[in-house]
Amino acid sequence: MMYSLEILNHNRRPNALDYIRYIFPDFMELSGDRLFGDDQAILGGLASINTLPVTVIAQVRGKNLNEMLSHNFSMAKPEGFRKALRLIKQAEKFNRPVINFVDTLGAYPGIEAEERGQSQAIANMIAEAVFLKSPIISVIIGHGGSGGALALCVANQIAILEHAVLSAISPKACAKILWKDASRDKEATVILKMTANDLYEQGNVDVILKEPSGGAHNDPRQMADTIRNFIESALSNYQNISPDQIVQERYQKYRKGISIN
Repeated sequence: MMYSLEILNHNRRPNALDYIRYIFPDFMELSGDRLFGDDQAILGGLASINTLPVTVIAQVRGKNLNEMLSHNFSMAKPEGFRKALRLIKQAEKFNRPVINFVDTLGAYPGIEAEERGQSQAIANMIAEAVFLKSPIISVIIGHGGSGGALALCVANQIAILEHAVLSAISPKACAKILWKDASRDKEATVILKMTANDLYEQGNVDVILKEPSGGAHNDPRQMADTIRNFIESALSNYQNISPDQIVQERYQKYRKGISIN
């Protein structure tokens, strides 16, 4: 499988909303963090898959300028992570599995986000997810940037699309820091070991989902079917497992030491 930065950044690459429409046509959005407001960089709500109720949480990247502005370029503020935390705790209460779609350049770095407790919101999300008594399935569909992505990557099983990435910093930002030349982003990608193959070899993800020829944008429905099959297969592993076993499996997964780029 060959990673392609051009495919990852294609302006027609499906985002989380596309996959939700295909996989969860009955999705019902639940808004707000009950503290400050609603953050459209992270959407969440209720849905079902094969009649099984689930909670879906998705980071959303826009395909054009208006969509990007609407979803703050996929960069969530504290209220976005608090919304996600509220929804996973609700899922636990009602014994619903959690399905995460990861696609973000990173958490929003603005001063207002720091003033409202950005780092604490991310840390709380990670801490609660580790011991959640419902299974968590995460799918990295595009960019997995820094702590913003990590907040939704604490899961029992993690899949990544063939051309998706996960890293502590974007390739362009890394290239700008190392060489003061953002155009050397492809070199930075190699150094960061952030591709699906790298992550699989390191044990950071469990499954690589092959994309249609030329990238997911060439056949979004086929890609959605592949993701759906993975989710169904992953969820089937937890039908007869107790909540305590679900927590132990997830805890041991990270206790063994998942490497972080």
